[in-house]
Order: sequence, then structure tokens, then C-alpha cells
Amino acid sequence: MALHTSNMLPKPLILFLTECPRDAMQGIQQWIPTDTKVEYLKSLLQVGFPVLDFGSFVNPKAIPQMADTAQVLKEILPHKGTTKLLAIVANKRGATNALYAGGVDILGFPLSVSEQFQQLNTGKSISEALDELEAITTLARAEGVAVTAYLSMAFGNPYNENINPLRLQEHTERLRSMGIGHIALADTVGKADADAVGNVYKKMATDFPDLIWICHLHAKAGKAAELAAAAHANGCVHFDTALGGFGGCPLSGDALLGNLDTMELIAFAHDNGLKNNLNLEALSAAQLLANTIFTKQA
Repeated sequence: MALHTSNMLPKPLILFLTECPRDAMQGIQQWIPTDTKVEYLKSLLQVGFPVLDFGSFVNPKAIPQMADTAQVLKEILPHKGTTKLLAIVANKRGATNALYAGGVDILGFPLSVSEQFQQLNTGKSISEALDELEAITTLARAEGVAVTAYLSMAFGNPYNENINPLRLQEHTERLRSMGIGHIALADTVGKADADAVGNVYKKMATDFPDLIWICHLHAKAGKAAELAAAAHANGCVHFDTALGGFGGCPLSGDALLGNLDTMELIAFAHDNGLKNNLNLEALSAAQLLANTIFTKQA
């Protein structure tokens, strides 16, 4: 494996893990009761994750499981502690609803370098999505809320689209001009391997050292450490994970494909002398709840 690294890139001694229960829950067909979601999210808030991706303000016809996000937010807000709450929005209406609900610290927006995936995921072209994101960023800035953009298909796509490698840079320049400082390079369909992850993060971290880079990958169990190592060696210290590796993208076409497993990333951190500043006792309790919730939904 020809993994490209640079001795000039920083290698901090801590990993920042964003827990993504929203990603784990949204694709489940059977309704998860609101009280169950609240209980699970409260348990995750006890762990002390820097960020919790807890829900999404989207059309419930598109993602029925997230129809109760506003109520869930109201219930978990008194328990948030130091954790920042992130909600996914796909348009200006969703952003308005999220900001009106109050308590959301970060709005996450799904963008793509693949035109086909952008249409499938949000029903908009890339150009339309960028315009929507600009409007969302303006709204969020007025309320003191941050915005994170997810650049999906950053490592390839399953549609045989021949995408110019410069598109990532072009998208990033546009995002930076909007004042977006946190960008997640995302692979929702399992195309990324360690070489691709290492090379892309090296290029982006080198070209845009002023931005915070996040790793959001979907992969089969057992692959998290290998992919995390490639990203971390090339300047990335922020990772999106989910307990048990649950979740994934319905468009992946692979029922086994899920998020990076939180416990695999914690093991990776331990093996490499990296801190994570998490309450591991609270994490074990949350893991038990996760096993109960997601086993029942399987």
C-alpha cells in the first residue's frame, strides 16, 4: 500500500469524535419511539463527545424517522453539557425550523461533488445546492450558529461519473468564501480505500491549512482503523463515528455498510497514544442501549 504522508503535517495527540446517532437511526423503517431516542441521546451526552449529530430538520416524507427531531431536541437540551448539537438540514426551510427550535449549535449540509448523487440526495443540482447553502449560512451566521458542509463522493462514486479532481478544490474555495470553516470529506458508498483517503486528505490539508477537516466514511466492520490511520497521518483529527458502526446510506446498495465504529476509533486512538477525552464508563452504558435499540430494528 503506497500511503502518502507528509512530515510537515501536524499530528496532534488527540482525536475528536463526533457521534452520529442520526445517521444510525434515519434509515430504519420501523418507528423508534421518541422517548427511546431521547433516552439514547441523553446517554450519549453523558459521554462528553465534542459534537453530537442528533437529528435532522428535513421533510418527514423524505426521512420519516426524523419527524420528531424538534421534540427530541427540546427533551435533550437540558442535558447537553459541553457537547455541541448538530442537526442536518437540506434547505433554507429546514435551517429556519432548526434555528427557530433553538439550541442547535451547528447546521450540517449535505453537498456532493457528484451531480447524480446531489440530485438523489437532495433533489437539487450542485449549483442549486450551493446557492441554498449560501442562504443557510447567512441565516446561521445571524444567529451565531456554525455550519459544517459534507462533501460526499470525495473519494469516488458508483455512477461512473468522470469527475474533474479539481472539483473538490473548487467546492472548498466556494465554501470558504461563505465563511464555512469545517468541511467533512465523505464517502457514503464505500468507495474509499486507505490510499485514496491518505492522498485526498494530504492534498486538502496542505492546500487549505486554515480549515478544519472532518472524516465521514462508511465502511464495513473492521476497516475503521485502517482508514482512520490514513486520514490522521495526513492531518485529519476529527472523525464522525457511530456506536456499533450502525447506519449508512440507503443509496449504498450494501446492507452491511455502516458508519465508522466508535469503539474501533477509540481502540485506534489507544493503540497510537492518542487521547479522546471521553467518559468510557458512560460510553459503555450507551453501547448497551445502542445494542438494544438497533438489534430490535435489525
